[in-house]
Amino acid sequence: MSRAEDISAALLAQMLDAGAQRVTPDILQPAETLLDLYGEDIRARAYVTHDPALGEMMLRPDFTVPVVQAHMADGAEPARYAYSGAVFRKQSASRAREYLQVGYELFARDTAAQADAEVFALFARLLEGHALRPVTGDMGIVKAAVLGLSTTERRRAALLRHIWRPKRFRALLERMRGQGPLAADRAALVDRLRAAPVAELIAEAGPQLGLRGADEIAARVAALLEDASAAPIPDDQAQALEALLSLAAPARAALAQMRGMGWAAITPALDRLEARLAALDAKGINTETLPFEASFGRTNMEYYDGFVFGFLARDDLPPVATGGRYDALTAVLGQGRAIPAVGGVIRPDMLAALEDAQ
Repeated sequence: MSRAEDISAALLAQMLDAGAQRVTPDILQPAETLLDLYGEDIRARAYVTHDPALGEMMLRPDFTVPVVQAHMADGAEPARYAYSGAVFRKQSASRAREYLQVGYELFARDTAAQADAEVFALFARLLEGHALRPVTGDMGIVKAAVLGLSTTERRRAALLRHIWRPKRFRALLERMRGQGPLAADRAALVDRLRAAPVAELIAEAGPQLGLRGADEIAARVAALLEDASAAPIPDDQAQALEALLSLAAPARAALAQMRGMGWAAITPALDRLEARLAALDAKGINTETLPFEASFGRTNMEYYDGFVFGFLARDDLPPVATGGRYDALTAVLGQGRAIPAVGGVIRPDMLAALEDAQ
């Protein structure tokens, strides 16, 4: 750990030199905030304990949420923060459960493209010389594509909810096209629900268990029947979405390919990408060769809603650094207030391990 701590201190010093203010969020964080953000799923990834005075608490699973909370409470604008310390996450036996993070967060109402470029360029400079592969993406484009599908609001909301779970997302999309095993299972269920009134079906089911009442069950049945009457998502739109999600190319070429799709729903997001690439070029980043993957970040970057990036040592290892834009998170934690924000974190332990492997 000593080498990782040395790397952490050096990275933090450079972030402070870049204009950041140091912050140190508490290791114990209120569980309620994180549960509200991520739902009960986070219990499988975080260490939860109970404090007799403060109630349910979690060992800090990341820094971004407490930094956003602190900034939204009384932070000035614009603001740059840096931090260093341990985070704690339940992992498989082969991965560390406690490890260091060093991070940088930028809150600014200036042009988002310039802020994105500032953070990415800083991380590229900090990690220069470590033989890492950069990769970028944009969750804003993916979300815009989903919102542009010709289907019901309920279906679009379901796809957005599972956008972070690629296998579940693909299965849902297939069902909403009227294809695959889930579609067949849903059709059989709908036929059963149409066979008799809800009250009769509830009575036939036997003793009622669980917390849901008859009204909630009836509402769910109505929602299922309403969904069953919706037209399938058009094949051409579903295929375009799948093509978008599989896109991987240098950033400038990726932009051209997405423009070539002629998909009006994603045009504003593509305009933002183009502005970001210009800002990156101005920072000395070669966007003709910078990798872009439309699906990057879909499995482990849940609160990002725009630009995302990472620096990878190998594809079979966790990223050494990740980051991105999380404007929506500031609105959730700001109690009605919001401010554009972008940031990222670096794992010094992985940098230390890479040094040892050389």
